[in-house]
Amino acid sequence: MRVLGISGSPRRGGNTDLLLAEVMRGAVSKGAEVKTIILNDLKITPCQHCDACLEAGRCRIDDDMQQVYRELEQADRVVLASPIQFMGPSAQLKLMIDRCQALWARKYVLKRPPLKDRRERKGLFVAAGALKKADLFLPAVTIVKAMFTVTDISYAGELLFPGIDEKRAIAGHPEALSQAFRAGEKLVLDC
Repeated sequence: MRVLGISGSPRRGGNTDLLLAEVMRGAVSKGAEVKTIILNDLKITPCQHCDACLEAGRCRIDDDMQQVYRELEQADRVVLASPIQFMGPSAQLKLMIDRCQALWARKYVLKRPPLKDRRERKGLFVAAGALKKADLFLPAVTIVKAMFTVTDISYAGELLFPGIDEKRAIAGHPEALSQAFRAGEKLVLDC
């Protein structure tokens, strides 16, 4: 079982990183092989809507997104983690999701599996946001679910933490970190 964690946070060591690390720790505790990608460390160009992917099923932009595509193809489970910014995922995560247009083209135009095979994959969304609004996470969840649908990754759930703003504030909520650990375990055990 291979679990891929993708951090959309621009801030190292913050709430998103702490939560994602606990999810991955939980996955490891159940025997999973894990890898974490920090999107902010990669050089990814925004989608140029050139439509080259409609013919090839591959993005023509040769940048670090090619590594992300490979990791998604190898993963059995995917964890997307992001702070909430203006009620959506971070720019880093949204940029990566937009570049999944090539995977959309594989699936819907070329009628091929978006991640090159049809094995079952599951995905989890982890997010923290400063506001305590009832609909704070709705736009981000909608975007993440759309990305998972396009890539044939079943939505396994979400961990959403409102009222979390300051760097490492989530550390003051041990129940949140325990929930993240248990979610990592469950993601691996739900085969």
